Amino acid sequence: MSTAREPALYLTRIRHVRKDPVQHEFEYRGYSWFFDVENPPVLPIPLRPFASFHAADHLAPTRGEIDAHGDTGAARHNGKRDDLRGRLDDFLARHDVDCADGRITALMNARMFGYVFDPLTVFWCHDAGGELRCVIAEVHNTYGERHAYLVRPDDLGRAGVDKRFYVSPFNDVDGRYLLRLPEPGDELALRITLLRDRRAPFTASVSGHRVPVTPRTVLRAQWRAPLAPWLIATRIRRHGISLWARGLPITPRPLTESSRRTAL
Repeated sequence: MSTAREPALYLTRIRHVRKDPVQHEFEYRGYSWFFDVENPPVLPIPLRPFASFHAADHLAPTRGEIDAHGDTGAARHNGKRDDLRGRLDDFLARHDVDCADGRITALMNARMFGYVFDPLTVFWCHDAGGELRCVIAEVHNTYGERHAYLVRPDDLGRAGVDKRFYVSPFNDVDGRYLLRLPEPGDELALRITLLRDRRAPFTASVSGHRVPVTPRTVLRAQWRAPLAPWLIATRIRRHGISLWARGLPITPRPLTESSRRTAL
């Protein structure tokens, strides 16, 4: 198994640009955690309510949870390792990718005071020799659903994938994503562009710089984006209301097992 790297924080700027059918853009400050999935950050006891990491927040669900496709996942995880690394290995195996002896790094938001909302989680999956084999981009919507895309980027971190998941009530589940997901170093620079009919109606980007995980930087991150999970979810809803008020039509949410249970 490859050597784990020390966890890090990225102090970020998140930018969304919508060009069609209405112009709308915004930018805000935030932060993200970056770490080897087998070496997650462990904060001093007084700071632990601000950041914890749970396998149940990602990928295939364990018994009792339901994902966006109504899959309980109990058979896959019955008697198997059900930490985050185990879920990733299981997901990769179902896509015929073997990274069992390689390092997997993650960029994500943490659970805070028992709540997490992480619009985009990214996993960089390496083989035993350290070569990047693939990237998993996991998208979460405000309905508690999630979907993971496996892509194989080029040397510049670029890849494309068809959209398959309902994220926004203002976008159909069609089109294609152009992704730029290079594994971060000192700097972070990710971009997702939605293409539809040779146009790019929506682009999201995340940029930032790396700092070590220390009590001081954790507190700095809280000052930068206090109560981040609630803040992110509130911003998304606020901008959604603004778009609706400007006359942008709402696309009905596809009915899944998860949405059926939510409605009951």
